[in-house]
Amino acid sequence: MKAAAINDFREAARRRLPHFLFEYIDGGSYAETTLGRNIKDLQDISLRQQVLRDVSSIDLSTTLFGQTYALPAGLAPVGLAGMNARRGEVQAIRAAQGAGAPFCLSTVSVCAIEEVRAASVAPFWFQLYVMRDRGFMRDLLARAKAAGCTTLIFTVDLPVTGARYRDVRSGLAAKPTIGGRLHRAAQIAARPGWAFDVGLFGGPHSLGNIVAAMGPGKSDLQNFLGFINANFDPSITWNDLAFIREAWDGQLILKGVLEANDAREAAKLGADGIVVSNHGGRQLDGALSSARALPSIADAVGDDLTILADGGVRSGLDVVRMLALGARGVLLGRAWAFALAAEGEAGVSRMLGLIAAEMKVAMALTGVTRIDQITRSLLAD
Repeated sequence: MKAAAINDFREAARRRLPHFLFEYIDGGSYAETTLGRNIKDLQDISLRQQVLRDVSSIDLSTTLFGQTYALPAGLAPVGLAGMNARRGEVQAIRAAQGAGAPFCLSTVSVCAIEEVRAASVAPFWFQLYVMRDRGFMRDLLARAKAAGCTTLIFTVDLPVTGARYRDVRSGLAAKPTIGGRLHRAAQIAARPGWAFDVGLFGGPHSLGNIVAAMGPGKSDLQNFLGFINANFDPSITWNDLAFIREAWDGQLILKGVLEANDAREAAKLGADGIVVSNHGGRQLDGALSSARALPSIADAVGDDLTILADGGVRSGLDVVRMLALGARGVLLGRAWAFALAAEGEAGVSRMLGLIAAEMKVAMALTGVTRIDQITRSLLAD
């Protein structure tokens, strides 16, 4: 079946990926209430249909953080994306840059910064978590600079990992014991296409950016969650932004902001932008959906910061909704992870093409032709 919508890529990914990898992408924390709200609250946003406007020429281009893009929707940092397809982050950046969309590489990517840089034709963004070892963080930032990264996304909503029940049930969170390995091996054997393409020929299966921090022989999937729990720093405070600013002189975006007061603090302390995000419903279950949090944050800091948003975006129509709520750009997470798992680079390219086509339809039917015309005036009462 040819994918006609983002959810079609999800089903194709479910059929192709080992169960523990699909559950890692698809799941949220606790009862997954916020995960569900991200989708429902966004889809509940009604837009004003406006007719008899000249919508014969629609322009999706926009400028974010000093760079012009053909699309205001980019690929968010997704951990372990290189396990979804052979050298997955490399395939994804080719698709994103081919579509003129932003791409952000995760700290916990499979492909290292340098490998992704070799495949890129334009600057890309890099995402950083706070680790206890500040020296290693400096080294990561230096590598990102050397690779020509212009924009840093600093994730602030993961001082500890959310309780993700699916990762326990699937075996991803199991300790690296013989039993845990056998559990995952059985799931891999049930997906021979993935096992051949990624498992056999997609290596190395290490976390390329943090091999040095994890230590010899421990930078693989077996030790991934244990490393996060042991090395991500729960003592981080707003004062740590000074450390980041000292080590990074490019554009700085804070990801994981849901409160207007936190957004004001980000502006005061020198951030260039924020991502209104609840980590895809993977952290605090019961937190506001991104769609509900976005308007008050835009009111508070929309003139001071460039606001991006993620969470629950499953179509180009959803991108338009986020922009109407106050975002300047939108980041796609599960959408590209599913497309990559389903069809590799071609899938990500086709997914971005669907987003663009759906945006154009939504814009035509709401009577606007440029991204800067998508404002709250399009929201129905």
